[in-house]
Amino acid sequence: MTITAERKTDLIKEHGRTEGDTGSPEVQVAILTERITNLTEHFKGHAKDNHSRRGLLMMVNNRRSLLDYLKKKDSGRYQALIAKLGLRK
Repeated sequence: MTITAERKTDLIKEHGRTEGDTGSPEVQVAILTERITNLTEHFKGHAKDNHSRRGLLMMVNNRRSLLDYLKKKDSGRYQALIAKLGLRK
């Protein structure tokens, strides 16, 4: 359900604006997307895990807030990010 340190480092390198950039919205959204994908796979085998489902909903809401912020600040970066991650909207 969690992502490995190596995968997280790869996501930071791939989506970061500078070296070691962990705070930009692009990196945060990429990490949240990875965690959401892992949890979605978890629910295919554990349909009644409602405690984790609450965490999933909180992550989805947090990602949506970050995407809204990025869209408001710089729509070009927003469009590039959702295209890169394969998100809708």
